[in-house]
Amino acid sequence: MITLLCHGCPTQAVVAAFGLDERTVARWFTAAGQHCQRMHEHLIEQGQIDVQHVQADELWVKQVGGKVWMALALAVPTRLWLGGVISGQRDLRLITRLVQRVRACAVTPAILVCVDGLASYVTAFLQLFRQPVYTGRRGRPRLVLPEGFQFAQVVKHSAKRHVVGVTRRVLRGSPDGIAAVLKATATGTVINTAYIERLNATFRAHLAPLTRRGRAIARTKAALTAGMWLVGTAYNFCWPHDSLRQLAPDDAPRKWLYRTPAMAAGLTDHPWTLDELLRFQIPLPRWVPPKRRGRPPKRPPLQAAA
Repeated sequence: MITLLCHGCPTQAVVAAFGLDERTVARWFTAAGQHCQRMHEHLIEQGQIDVQHVQADELWVKQVGGKVWMALALAVPTRLWLGGVISGQRDLRLITRLVQRVRACAVTPAILVCVDGLASYVTAFLQLFRQPVYTGRRGRPRLVLPEGFQFAQVVKHSAKRHVVGVTRRVLRGSPDGIAAVLKATATGTVINTAYIERLNATFRAHLAPLTRRGRAIARTKAALTAGMWLVGTAYNFCWPHDSLRQLAPDDAPRKWLYRTPAMAAGLTDHPWTLDELLRFQIPLPRWVPPKRRGRPPKRPPLQAAA
């Protein structure tokens, strides 16, 4: 059932096929999404991913009574989904929460970032990727961007719902430095956001509420969030990506070895099944003793030695 839901099957079709109550399906779907979110935070958001080149974008989603915005981020060399955020407004708060997840994944802030023309990306990335410079003097250290941090934008100009021109801006770094990163990571020859736009299409194909001109509209933001984490985590750990395949050894039964984004990032050594994904045991957080409130207990006076 969960396999069907994370491949774009509407809840109504699952209910009709298996004879389940719609509330039962929604409860299982939400529980699976919450588990995937905790697993993502445990395995990916630990500051150990060499992201190198990040692209981010946002897309709007139909919801009962209006629409919401879903912002996604991608590590382009490994095609690893770095997380997403859902909000009712396409504003700085939405983008800041997304950039915080990207920063939690990256092992170093010296990366290349390619986004669209939304001004909130500039503010959020330039603030959250700064590092303190310690000089030994008293007071708060100065925050500066690392030397290897580069930032570029792709601004599309439209007329009558058709793209008529594209402007590429370099806000941090140099054109030669950005070209060197693109060549080293084999992610294009010019500044682009093609990879995150392709990921948007993957999410729209595998999450029913994101389908254009569809009737499976999301009822609540919580259900949409659960679906985002379920699809994103299955994309990272379960679904092999054609662009990540490698030539197999001569004695192998197949010509290609297919890899998932998690395998390319060094997180796993094989494509997971959805059963492995949902059965993954997440360690409990370290227990912290609660703070004692009120006056400390009175201790009996020490008796004098005989």
